[in-house]
Amino acid sequence: MPLAEIPLCVWRTRGQSFSFRGQSIRYWTAGQGEPLLLLHGFPTASWDWHYLWAPLAQRFRVIACDMIGFGDSAKPLGHSYSLMEQADLQLALLAHLKIDQPAHLLAHDYGGSVAQELLARHHEGRAEIASCVFLNSALFPERCPLLLVQKLLLSPLGWLVGRSFGRDDLVRNVTQVYGPCTHPSESALDDSWSLIVSNRGTRILHKLMSFVPERRFYRERWVGALQHDGVPLRFINGAVDPLSGAHMVEAYRQQVPDPDTVLLQGIGHYPHIEAPVQVLRHYLAFREQPMSYLPQKVAWS
Repeated sequence: MPLAEIPLCVWRTRGQSFSFRGQSIRYWTAGQGEPLLLLHGFPTASWDWHYLWAPLAQRFRVIACDMIGFGDSAKPLGHSYSLMEQADLQLALLAHLKIDQPAHLLAHDYGGSVAQELLARHHEGRAEIASCVFLNSALFPERCPLLLVQKLLLSPLGWLVGRSFGRDDLVRNVTQVYGPCTHPSESALDDSWSLIVSNRGTRILHKLMSFVPERRFYRERWVGALQHDGVPLRFINGAVDPLSGAHMVEAYRQQVPDPDTVLLQGIGHYPHIEAPVQVLRHYLAFREQPMSYLPQKVAWS
């Protein structure tokens, strides 16, 4: 049975705001129980989690924010955007909500890099992370190709590319990374576009691309966080994603001890949107295992 969609217009009414370093951040929370922090990808927003939101909220206290520069949060023009700062933001949100117990992480794409930094801080004793599940994340930057538009945004003319970026460009690039049978509807594309242009977001698209060199700079720190014992991990992956699909799982299996991976056949870069029922099943199965020990396994779906 498919999971119920939360329309963006409804999602937006349920959001709240808090101030992070003088900038307004939109966030959402629901449910009770152990805290589960959901970390969205680039260039979208926390609405990406809307299919999973209600079923997860039945079991956990789910928390998500539009990171600074994304969705309905502030997008200051003169800001220097950083994955390190986004990790600071997640910890500030937990503090704002007065959550003092270890948080579980469910992270996609850009959010996966933020999760890697939070794992690194956990191992340094500066954060408390209970578990982490990644969805199609560039955990090994040397294995993640860039789309042409991303390369252009990184160029000296990136500011101009961003300002001229339109809905048709979004559609063209999304088509490249979804599975062949799981493309989003026109309505979903309209909603995704409205989140990108909220608060004049195309002015800063090129600035958000700073995550590419930052991933390379912190590569050893963030891969090391995956190789450290103590926090249960799983990698759920849409296999046909050209950016971080089956080839990223191969790298994960080679470099992470006792790798716990799930490959979703025919699914692209957005498994939580393309195949939310499968992602929910594999996530809950992960959480039902004893957190003190997770044997090596490879699952196919």
